[in-house]
Amino acid sequence: MLGKYNTKAFISLGLTFILMWISEATDAHVNYNYTTKPRVVLPPNYVKEMRPPSKKGSPVIVDFSIFVVDINSINVEDMDFRVDMFIHQRWMESRLEISDDIFEEGDDYVTLLPEFFDNLWQPDPYFLNSKIAGFGSPHISSTSLLRHKDEKESKNFHLDKALKIATLTHKFTSVTLYKNKTVRYAARMHAIIACQMEFQLYPMDIQVCPIYIESFSSNNQKVKLRWSDSGVTLNPELKLLQYNLGQPLELEESDGYMPEKVGNFSRLTVYFRFERQIGHHLIQTFAPSSLVVMLSWFSFWLGLDAIPGRVTLLVTCMLTLVTMFTGLRADIPPVAYVKALDLWMAGCMVSVFAALAEFVVVKVLDVQYQYQVNRIPKRISNMEKGQCATVASWEGGAVRSRKATQTPTTPGQTSLQGNGGPPKPARRQSLLSVAWTDTDTGVEKIMWREIDKVSRAVFPILFFVFVLLYWPILLMKSS
Repeated sequence: MLGKYNTKAFISLGLTFILMWISEATDAHVNYNYTTKPRVVLPPNYVKEMRPPSKKGSPVIVDFSIFVVDINSINVEDMDFRVDMFIHQRWMESRLEISDDIFEEGDDYVTLLPEFFDNLWQPDPYFLNSKIAGFGSPHISSTSLLRHKDEKESKNFHLDKALKIATLTHKFTSVTLYKNKTVRYAARMHAIIACQMEFQLYPMDIQVCPIYIESFSSNNQKVKLRWSDSGVTLNPELKLLQYNLGQPLELEESDGYMPEKVGNFSRLTVYFRFERQIGHHLIQTFAPSSLVVMLSWFSFWLGLDAIPGRVTLLVTCMLTLVTMFTGLRADIPPVAYVKALDLWMAGCMVSVFAALAEFVVVKVLDVQYQYQVNRIPKRISNMEKGQCATVASWEGGAVRSRKATQTPTTPGQTSLQGNGGPPKPARRQSLLSVAWTDTDTGVEKIMWREIDKVSRAVFPILFFVFVLLYWPILLMKSS
């Protein structure tokens, strides 16, 4: 019995030692993990809903900085643009009790998990003019939204996931604590920012798009946002397809009154300046339209014996400009005001239309000229029958009297002196005459031919004057 009792006591004592060893190992493991838990740096009476203590009447200073990774999808139809960026916030939290044990040797900071941030007081900035915002690698892009634009169910599904206010607090973040009790919060996020765009100078327009960052619930007496020394920096490899991003970026700190929240709130503003590149439109719009206008001038060298070719050339030029301008309207939203491109296209179309109207005028004058040319020989024949003493002959459209004094005449006018009658003074040349004889050279001048000759010089000069007025004014206003 005694041996049996000693065996049981020995087994019991061994189990006790094993349990004590497991307990000590567990405590050591727990204590080791406590270096990353909030209870290590937060005092027992810490209240995260209360802001850090500061001097009486002074707000908590929150330094803000942004690193822009990419800017894309500048959408002129919806008037917004998408930006991917890193957000950094920094403030002083004097209530922390930081032990040196949590820092690695030689470091004055420690990076903790994002869950630690939920136990800290945190500022609540948000993007005032954001449409869509999210954190980390986006699950949805603006391209996919456009791809499903006509699919109502798919669009609503994506918008439900994407539409949320950028409160700048999410699991795709990191928290860094410094020995001087400074908290640094970083997050990678993307946002679609609304921008009120103006297109009066399109395609040389400059869009100034601000991003407003404002505290949501804490007014300027409690929290003050300010730009850090780094401010807003751009990715040096950032390139835009149709725009040049003006630098340096303009930063602004202000206090904005929010009537819906009844108070003044600290606000940060960064202005992005998007300058549209003109090279694309020079190649696709201005150069082709100028060539079409120049092509219409060739009609002035085509006589009226080539009526089908002249009409086809002018109508083709007009239809080409109309088709070109119709395609350009798809690039920008319909606006109620006149754009610079509209003035250019209107000038080109007016030039081609004027060339077409010039053809109609010269054709009408040619018809009148042919009518008078064919009518005068009949009148002369009737006069010869009634007055035998006067012999008239028609040579090249001019009336010459053998017994009468010759005077410069037009195909529509015949000046005859004879039969003993008193001489009649020559009638003054009418401005509407379709033909006349040059007094110096004796060569007959036909009105429609002279109009064609003048148009060969007048139309290019007028278009050149239009170009000289258009571009300097546009460049001056855009600068």
